[in-house]
Amino acid sequence: WEREALEELARTRPSELVELILQQRQMLAQQARAMAVLEERVGQLEEALRQSGGGGSGAAPFRREPQERKTERKRPGRAPGHRGEFRAAPEQIDRTIEVPLEQCPGCGGALTQTTPLMQTIIELPEVRPIVVRLITQRARCPHCARRVQSSHPLQVSAAGRGVAGTQLGPRALASAALLRHGVGLTLSSCCAVLDKLLALPVSRGGLCQALDRLAERMSGRYEQLAGQLAQAPVVHADETSWWLQNQRSTLWVFATPKHTLYRVVEHRDRATLQETIAPDYPGVLVSDCLSIYDEATARQHKCYAHHLKAIRLAQASRASPSGWLQRVEALLKNAIALGKERAQLDPAQWARRRRALELAAHAVLEETPRPCVQEEAVRRRLWKQRDHLFVFLEEPGIDATNNLAERQLRPAVIRRKLSCGNKTRRGARTFEVLTSLAATCRQRKEDFLQMALASAPFQPA
Repeated sequence: WEREALEELARTRPSELVELILQQRQMLAQQARAMAVLEERVGQLEEALRQSGGGGSGAAPFRREPQERKTERKRPGRAPGHRGEFRAAPEQIDRTIEVPLEQCPGCGGALTQTTPLMQTIIELPEVRPIVVRLITQRARCPHCARRVQSSHPLQVSAAGRGVAGTQLGPRALASAALLRHGVGLTLSSCCAVLDKLLALPVSRGGLCQALDRLAERMSGRYEQLAGQLAQAPVVHADETSWWLQNQRSTLWVFATPKHTLYRVVEHRDRATLQETIAPDYPGVLVSDCLSIYDEATARQHKCYAHHLKAIRLAQASRASPSGWLQRVEALLKNAIALGKERAQLDPAQWARRRRALELAAHAVLEETPRPCVQEEAVRRRLWKQRDHLFVFLEEPGIDATNNLAERQLRPAVIRRKLSCGNKTRRGARTFEVLTSLAATCRQRKEDFLQMALASAPFQPA
């Protein structure tokens, strides 16, 4: 419409002009909603791209932007008042060496009065593997006709011939499992450590097959871990892209403070998620806002760190700060603060502040539609998750963020950069079992080496 035509319409047919204005307003509202949907979808795709390691430089994905950095950085070292740490003196001394000083090393003159200086040195011995020739017996029972054989705790597999007749012992195999799946070394690095430090040369293929066999024996512990996690009151979940048999797949992590379970799967969808966390799971599932988690379980909580990041990005894309976005950010931060103050509040204070949060959330999210595209995108994001917005305040021990799952996923992301996933389904299973058990032992302050050592010996049928 040209200006002259609009002015003529206002003079002669004002009711039609009003109708035209209302139509334009409706169209603008529809466009704002459509833009908000697109903005949300772009955010999901950017997050998926970030997790897959694609797009832009991957050198420092966790760096802070200059405007987010603190002007005053804390001093190096721990905070004042922390408990000091030092190397404790060993209780047992294996050997004492005295170094005499009888003459001056400069002029050669005799020394008559010397003062002893005591020092304790902790040194590693030169390692030499113990080679054991193990002779077991095999026979057929004349009474029941069964083929039977003797076994020894040093055996990790059935007796073979040729190259297969030489095997790593239980401690060597358990140590390799710790290096590979507990510490996170590559196969090449594991072989180098075994060779250079322990004088135990082993090929990558041989080590890989030995670890596969160990994982099979420890798979019962893995299934037990999965059962324990499925009964936990709160489970954190996160996922990232993975490579399996040269195909793009997914690595899922499920974590509690005492459990970590990794799963390598072909599909990133709700059905695959529910193979681990059933639809009738009674606890709280903590995750990001990926759509596959929606309606997966009855009780959920969505990570506040992702919500706050979406608000920061929306503010950064505007020419001037949005007061509405600041209100939403304050709402979420007040909820986090309330969760931290729970132990100091009596029931009446707690209920009153919870109610105030609910009313504030309802008021700020009911302002629809927002005139600004960025604001509407944030409003739609939070409105979609409104039933999960304050679930972390319902019970003690639920974190406002999904930081636990993200931390447990980080070592696997580093491994993906080094080893590019798994070439075989069996290798993926070995990774699932051994890495899950190693991570869980670390959380529980248990010894994964001893667990692997107990599982390594061969048990004949």
